[in-house]
Amino acid sequence: MEEILELLKQNARLSVEDISAMTKKSVDEVKSIIKELEENGTILKYVTVVNPEKSGSDRKVCAEIELQVTPERERGFDAVVDRIYRFPQVRSLYLMSGANYDLKVVIEGETFQSICDFVARKLATLQGVRGTATHFIMRTYKENDIVY
Repeated sequence: MEEILELLKQNARLSVEDISAMTKKSVDEVKSIIKELEENGTILKYVTVVNPEKSGSDRKVCAEIELQVTPERERGFDAVVDRIYRFPQVRSLYLMSGANYDLKVVIEGETFQSICDFVARKLATLQGVRGTATHFIMRTYKENDIVY
C-alpha cells in the first residue's frame, strides 16, 4: 500500500498498468488496493497543481492568518475550528504548537481588501478568537514539494 501511495503522490496520473509494472503487483491487486485506499479515506482527492503565474487566469490573493483562540470546555479547539473551515475562503487550517498563536489559517480572496474584510468581519468576530495577525503571501517559490 505504501509503495502505491508514494507513486500516486508523485504522479496521480499513473495508470493502474504502470503502477502494476513498477510495484510488480498484478493489475487487479493494484486496482483493489487503490479502491480500498479511496473507500477508507486514505486517498481523499486527486488534484492538478497549476502554476498561477502561467495559467493566464486572474491571480488570487493569499494570506496566512495567525489566530489566538480560547479553547472551549469539553471541545477544546474543535468548536472554533468547525466554524472556521466552513468558510469558502479558507484553503488550509492548522493547529500549531510552540508559537504565539494557536491556529494558522490560509485563505484566498479576490483582492487585498476582500481578505482584510474577511478577517475583520468573519474571523476576528468569532466567539473564542482573541487576536489575529495577517501575513499576505507576496510570491510562492515552492509549495508541496513543487518548485514554481
